[in-house]
Amino acid sequence: MSDSKPTDLTGKLLIAMPEMGDPRFDHSVVYICAHSSDGAMGLIINKPADDVNLTDLLEQLSIDEGPDTRNIRVHYGGPVEHGRGFVLHSADYISDVSTLKVDGRFGMTATLDILEDLARGGGPHHALMALGYAGWGPNQLETELQQNGWLVCDAEPELVFATANADKWVGALGLLGIDPLMLSASAGRA
Repeated sequence: MSDSKPTDLTGKLLIAMPEMGDPRFDHSVVYICAHSSDGAMGLIINKPADDVNLTDLLEQLSIDEGPDTRNIRVHYGGPVEHGRGFVLHSADYISDVSTLKVDGRFGMTATLDILEDLARGGGPHHALMALGYAGWGPNQLETELQQNGWLVCDAEPELVFATANADKWVGALGLLGIDPLMLSASAGRA
């Protein structure tokens, strides 16, 4: 038995398999912001928050909108801390307070200054707002991967920021060359 180090999935996309069983992640695409031996943290990028928009959030946080306020998508980011906001964005923005530089193409900021910048028409070139996040404890994500709960692919900014939410799951599968019709909702046993 080898003691191989688990693969770091930071900056990758997780694609929920049809048989996952957890309705919160049904047909989800999750961007992994951080992954280590301590666990993983990611944001669901294809489930819009139907009852919340950026204007509402800015108002609740007493941030004044300017004439150039950007209209970015607000998503259900996951079941953990669903009252907390996270902005997944292009790497052209670094917060004065705190930005997690995920890789050369993506960053994640969870401080008010990014919302203030967006309200003034500034901030990152591409941004996606998420309320809550998906979290995994030590080895939990690895176990779910071994149980075929998720597929993994590279994160493409076009898919993350510009693709319609309803098309992201199929689009992510397409990055792997997989036709969604070929995925079975129930696994057979030989």
